[in-house]
Amino acid sequence: MAVRPRAGHDRSMGSDSLEMLAWGRIGLGLSSLASPAVTGRVFGIDPTPEVGYLTRIYGGRAIALGAAYLLAGEAERERLQLLSLGVDISDTATGLGHLLRRDGSPRALVLTTALTGTYAAVGAVRALRRHARRLERGPATCNGGKGL
Repeated sequence: MAVRPRAGHDRSMGSDSLEMLAWGRIGLGLSSLASPAVTGRVFGIDPTPEVGYLTRIYGGRAIALGAAYLLAGEAERERLQLLSLGVDISDTATGLGHLLRRDGSPRALVLTTALTGTYAAVGAVRALRRHARRLERGPATCNGGKGL
């Protein structure tokens, strides 16, 4: 998969935390598609045909988010990063809800919620840093010149 270089940035794999997350999404997505039962067992989830189907759905989504980010230009990357952050926050909130209700395998819920929570935390920090840099440059650089 070719990755377009950004001006002034080293684009080697892993040069950017969001790129590492994108590659992680792709890797987990590929394993989810190729072997949902094995992927499920790693997270402590008992394999069933239904779980296999949902794991493959997750895999396709993860690959799409990761590949789209890696192949996008800078402006598109910002939008994709925020989209991915929304997905990660939703996934983490869902996991936390199940943990609070104690309605699933504790191991599976802790591992999957920790995974999505890590993605959400990294994405949130990067989004906040980007926003802070824009505020430092002035309101004309925030939200297309429309302020906050």
